[in-house]
Amino acid sequence: MTNGYRCSRVLLLLIAAVPLSGCLSRSRPVTLHTNTAQLKTATANDLIEQVNAEATKIQTLKATVGITASVGGGKLGKITEYQEISGYILARKPSSLRMIGLFPILQNQVFDLVSSGRQFKLWIPSKNQFVAGNDDIARPSMQPLGNLRPQVIYDALLLQAVDPQNELAVMEEGEHVIDTGTQRLALQPDYTLNIIKQNGHAWSLSRKVVFDRADLRPHQQLLYDEHGSIVTEVRYDEYREFDGLFFPTNIQIWRPQEEYSIKLEVMELTINEPVRDDQFVLEVPSGAGLASR
Repeated sequence: MTNGYRCSRVLLLLIAAVPLSGCLSRSRPVTLHTNTAQLKTATANDLIEQVNAEATKIQTLKATVGITASVGGGKLGKITEYQEISGYILARKPSSLRMIGLFPILQNQVFDLVSSGRQFKLWIPSKNQFVAGNDDIARPSMQPLGNLRPQVIYDALLLQAVDPQNELAVMEEGEHVIDTGTQRLALQPDYTLNIIKQNGHAWSLSRKVVFDRADLRPHQQLLYDEHGSIVTEVRYDEYREFDGLFFPTNIQIWRPQEEYSIKLEVMELTINEPVRDDQFVLEVPSGAGLASR
């Protein structure tokens, strides 16, 4: 006990003997600032009403987009980025979607993806392969396009209304880091709407919608599985007005479990034009190899 006490005293004396301005420590400035832009305020009910109103206003959409994709991360040990292609997206509530990717110059199809609900169909002309299956991914594919599902795109494009019968929404205040464009980072206050869903007798976190307090528009959405893991992260930026409604023209989708990301740059958008049922029909091309997923 005596030896331990003497050792402690010696250690304290050594620490005290080091000058505070000595070479064993240094300081550097922190360049993170608080954004001083005028902030808007809202209650949880305000945000719920806003989400539900936007979900009601948009029933169909047709978009011309630029599509950029990348695959990989820590699991694969590398990231592969793909050339930007152009494309078209057609969506209709409650769950129908069609997405066509085209090469930039020749406009030949890269893929044709369609879904009218729980099942999807995917046509990849370059591989002469037609894939059909459920939107749920049981076993992730090693092929980049093999993990692409219409429901992921649909959920990113169209925010779902909060269901008062089966969901609860709780608001929290927070802040996120933004790039001010002047080589400085700033903290931007936000609101997060945590939406909890009832599954039988249990409740679980279903999704989070983050609203930037500069404009009170959704700038991020996080979707969770039943185990509480993030399955999709979506970021929304560069809102523009289309047909009297504001819609993000920069949409970035990240799927952490399958390690792929998709960026959609909306160039043209038409909202609530009539859409026919046959526009969501994709037949197996003659001679195509058929695979199930």
